[in-house]
Amino acid sequence: MLQSKFSHSLTLFQKIKNYDFILLMSILILGIISIFTMYSTDGGEVLFHTKSHFIKFAIFFPMMIILSFINIKYWHAGSYLFYLIILSLLIWVSLYGVKASGSRRWIDLYFLNLQPSELMKIAVILCLAKFFHRIRTSNTNAFSSILISVTIIIVPTILVITQPDLGTSILISFSGLIILWFSGLKIKYFIYSFLIFITSLPFVISFLKPYQKLRILTFLNPEKDPLGSGYQIIQSKIAVGSGGLTGKGFLKGTQSYLDFLPEKHTDFIFTLFSEEFGFVGSMLLLILYSIIIYRIIRTGLISRSFFSRLFCFGFSFAIFLYVATNMSMVLGLLPIVGSPLPVMSYGGSSLLATMIGFSIVLSASINHNQNIS
Repeated sequence: MLQSKFSHSLTLFQKIKNYDFILLMSILILGIISIFTMYSTDGGEVLFHTKSHFIKFAIFFPMMIILSFINIKYWHAGSYLFYLIILSLLIWVSLYGVKASGSRRWIDLYFLNLQPSELMKIAVILCLAKFFHRIRTSNTNAFSSILISVTIIIVPTILVITQPDLGTSILISFSGLIILWFSGLKIKYFIYSFLIFITSLPFVISFLKPYQKLRILTFLNPEKDPLGSGYQIIQSKIAVGSGGLTGKGFLKGTQSYLDFLPEKHTDFIFTLFSEEFGFVGSMLLLILYSIIIYRIIRTGLISRSFFSRLFCFGFSFAIFLYVATNMSMVLGLLPIVGSPLPVMSYGGSSLLATMIGFSIVLSASINHNQNIS
């Protein structure tokens, strides 16, 4: 009782003492690396992408610190509302959103083209963490609990698929499913679902858009159309391989500077980084991401509240999933699905969503002794 009372009234000194400065510094270092990498994508000049990425990081990083001092109980209290707001924005996008390259994914806010599907990656984890915190472990496998939790995942997934954005919809659904796993859902349900998915895969493929089918065929055999659909992945693998052990050096990536590599500021940012800094630089970047993921998991492990644990475990898996998907994609190990590399890739919505996720983790770290009722 005394400990619970103490955790509700932390002084500023106690909050700072509980702050995860290792996580904070890791995020800052990653942000600085991303700015220099973006500078490289602009050809060693401070052009649009560099300016825009720098401004967004300079705004969102302090915002993350400010939001992290909000007590974790308020994040818990507002979880459902946050989910409903982002869900409403997804519905708005499907009706009135900005359309580009055949997809309707953005809301024009003048200072930012907001992509609600990126925020939904956080909203799903937050909403499910609160849901399973409230029903407790004993009711996790009840039919009503499974139905509600699956609905929370499926509704935004379908909305994102219709944009169309298959890659993001898959990442949203996996982020939600991992919360079901950590909440204690019996493994048999995952096995049944997997078998149903495999059985229905031919029917699912038949509903894919032509460009989505082409991406799968390109993944299986990119050399079939080296100047067309296979061009991106072939050039990406050439760039990564040409980096060698230590790379060609900062601002010396030939694949990037000779414009052989398209989309180098977004989905293929790792390719440019790997060409310039080689295997050693790529491993150091992976270590940095590993430290971030470890610190998030550690926060979950030391947190008293089930809500904080679920969110931290779910968000750490999401970061791992985004990093693994992006790097596998540019190395030709997965089809191109349009998954940004957290913090590194250009994109305001992705950066905003990631920073909000980090702020909740840091809040959980500050209030790790607090047991939310």
